[in-house]
Amino acid sequence: MNMIQTPKRWAITSAILFASFRTTFASTSIYSACQAPTPDPLTGCPPNTFWVSQTDCGADFTTIQGAISSLPDNNTNYTILVMPGIYVEQLNVTRSAPLTILGQTSTPNAQESNTVTVYWAAANANGKFSDNAFTSVLTVAPTLEASLTGSGPTGYPVPADTPFGCIDFRVYNIDFRNVATEFSAGPSLAVSVSRANAGFYFSGFYSYQDTVYVGKLGNAYFYRNTIAGQTDFLYGFGTAWIQHSQIQMRSCGGGVVAWKGTNTTFPNKYGVYISDSFLNAANSSIAPSMIGKCYLGRPWNAQHRSVYLNTYMDASIRPQGYEKWSSNPLTDNYNNYTVMAEYNSSGPGFNLSARIAGNLTIEFTAKQARVYRTPLDVFMTPGGAQPDISWIDPAAYTW
Repeated sequence: MNMIQTPKRWAITSAILFASFRTTFASTSIYSACQAPTPDPLTGCPPNTFWVSQTDCGADFTTIQGAISSLPDNNTNYTILVMPGIYVEQLNVTRSAPLTILGQTSTPNAQESNTVTVYWAAANANGKFSDNAFTSVLTVAPTLEASLTGSGPTGYPVPADTPFGCIDFRVYNIDFRNVATEFSAGPSLAVSVSRANAGFYFSGFYSYQDTVYVGKLGNAYFYRNTIAGQTDFLYGFGTAWIQHSQIQMRSCGGGVVAWKGTNTTFPNKYGVYISDSFLNAANSSIAPSMIGKCYLGRPWNAQHRSVYLNTYMDASIRPQGYEKWSSNPLTDNYNNYTVMAEYNSSGPGFNLSARIAGNLTIEFTAKQARVYRTPLDVFMTPGGAQPDISWIDPAAYTW
């Protein structure tokens, strides 16, 4: 099941295939004037911008959720500008009209300089919650039911008549941290997106288990983010595209990815796609103890699809790449259903001979990789129609 090319051939085809979607964010974001610290914080902001500050009595709100909850249920685009600080709150976005949340910063193209952090502490351990959804720092979904994970390979049966939620939700320069534990002790989400379109730019997502959840009919685009976790910290049923980001392993447990996928009556490419990114131990102090111990992922059900494209992998990655899920009765049907693949991986964590010997990780050819070339190829809408990706910031790609 492994497709092999010589390293020289790979280098040539990689340069051709990926040249079209190596990205450079515009030097000046359309929001940079609004985000810049100024005497009047709303200088340069678009119409319908609310101002959140914990310390300035002139602000519209003292909490981010207060600003979100105040928005009318109409078709107006709104922006929320958040002043520097630590905000301890859970955020829930249910409206369908576009919403953008900005963290104030003088360096909008540098996630490591973010001045706004949202903290929450909740983990679904020992049956504390009825569903993982209740742990998330940020949830974007039209209803509570739409956000529920459920259990087993099919998850929670979201009612078919559930409406689609936010058609264009964006976050810039805000970090989200679930600090329930400092180790993997049960699902503790940093962000959850279901039945909505969400884009995250220069932001951070930190937890240990199940950090990022993209649920049924959810579409999420991550650009220049840091995503940190230990166990299955990218999981879900929907579609996630992660571009030019840092995937940080805080330890090794389960896999980086545990995707379920979704059975539908129309063509889809649900899954997680990690492109032009970096897969590293979270810091140098733990890196030596993690060498050769972390899996790229494991299949939560037979519809699992995850693809690493042109991604650097440090020595933490196990030589064989992916692993089987021992309790999954469908582990012998990978050829028919499951895609656990990579193309043009590099770094000490990539071992081609071990991948082949393991007979589980698919090594894509250039032709196979073209099927997953850009988000236009994977964000399929119900009915299989060509997707509208106008909700993705055009400055974050050049296709």
